[in-house]
Amino acid sequence: MKNEPLYLSAREASAELSISPASLYAYVSRGLIRSEPSPDSRSHRYRAEDVRALKARRAPGGDSRAFNFDADFPLLDSAISTFTEDGPLYRGVPCVSLSLSASLEHAATLLWDAAAADPFADDNLPILSPAMAEIMRAAAAAPAVDRAVAVLALAGDADPRAFNRVPEGRAATGARILRLVAAAMTDGQPSAVPVHRQIARRWSHSDPQAEDLLRRALVLLADHELNASTFTVRCAASTGISLYDAVIAGLVAVKGPRHGGAGARAAQFVAQLRHADAGAIVRERVALGEQLPGFGHGIYAKGDPRARELLAVLGRAGAEPKLVRDVPSKVIEAIGEAPNIDYALAVLTTTLGMPANSELPLFAMARTVGWIAHAMEQMQTGGLIRPRARYIGPAPGKMAALKR
Repeated sequence: MKNEPLYLSAREASAELSISPASLYAYVSRGLIRSEPSPDSRSHRYRAEDVRALKARRAPGGDSRAFNFDADFPLLDSAISTFTEDGPLYRGVPCVSLSLSASLEHAATLLWDAAAADPFADDNLPILSPAMAEIMRAAAAAPAVDRAVAVLALAGDADPRAFNRVPEGRAATGARILRLVAAAMTDGQPSAVPVHRQIARRWSHSDPQAEDLLRRALVLLADHELNASTFTVRCAASTGISLYDAVIAGLVAVKGPRHGGAGARAAQFVAQLRHADAGAIVRERVALGEQLPGFGHGIYAKGDPRARELLAVLGRAGAEPKLVRDVPSKVIEAIGEAPNIDYALAVLTTTLGMPANSELPLFAMARTVGWIAHAMEQMQTGGLIRPRARYIGPAPGKMAALKR
């Protein structure tokens, strides 16, 4: 849907949904369609993706499973990011374009809207208390994400600036958190060295090509609007906790196999495909009704642009043609689904010879930037996130009647 507009006029949105302008405004008031003033300020425009999502849900036989979000779910206003068919936008900047030259730290300053001061100054390093250092040593053999959670649990108390409320102070805290997360996950020491270089030195070849591939991947993964872990972070941040604790909430949520943990399944699939007949494996799994890990996406109908970009870069860098071209082609032919970022990340870790199960910590280090951005925005707006449940239990008095 490259040529589809990002916004629709009131007339276009009403026509798309076959409703009256009054009904359109009702959907806006319920938070189902986002509206904002047009550049000329004389009218309003409406988010085309919201209109398409609502149209799909209202259509006869419409399958809401085509989306990984529910159009009736509460919407939050955010200036941080959104997604288009060309990929996510970071404060209006296409993340695919940003990944051409920016580092994760540069993406962070954009997502955090940190223009007043550089949060990644060389001397802005996290405090590593004796207890935190002991946890790092004791948890050296633990999974990387769990190690980061354990260290962050004490980091807020060790940092006297953890609850700094001014924008520059929060951004500086965010930088310390990112550096601490990177150190904990790579089992290193807090450093001002860019995260992609730290990862390359600890987990891969410390050469310019490996560093560049990791840099690009981290930027592509930095944020993806209100996915499960980010919404968890915003809910947690709305209670008044510190940024450290908010990131812990994201790390716990991202571990799930339906979220960041999906990379491990994609990596197993890549390992299976490397030295076998990819076409035969795809046909067998499809015939058995099995899912193909790393393929299909609930948002990108034409394929995940982040995966497309990363696979193209990997192909130019000399990655196995079978993985970057042949397998995706066979899967698209078999089921019509293109690779997503989980598959591209698995190909990246395989190409760079990274340790087993490094997909999740790589994903989590990058997404820490987005979590911090959303936590800061939630703290700025204030208010407790308190969705309502749609009650479907017994009617009042019904249980008492059944007991008689």
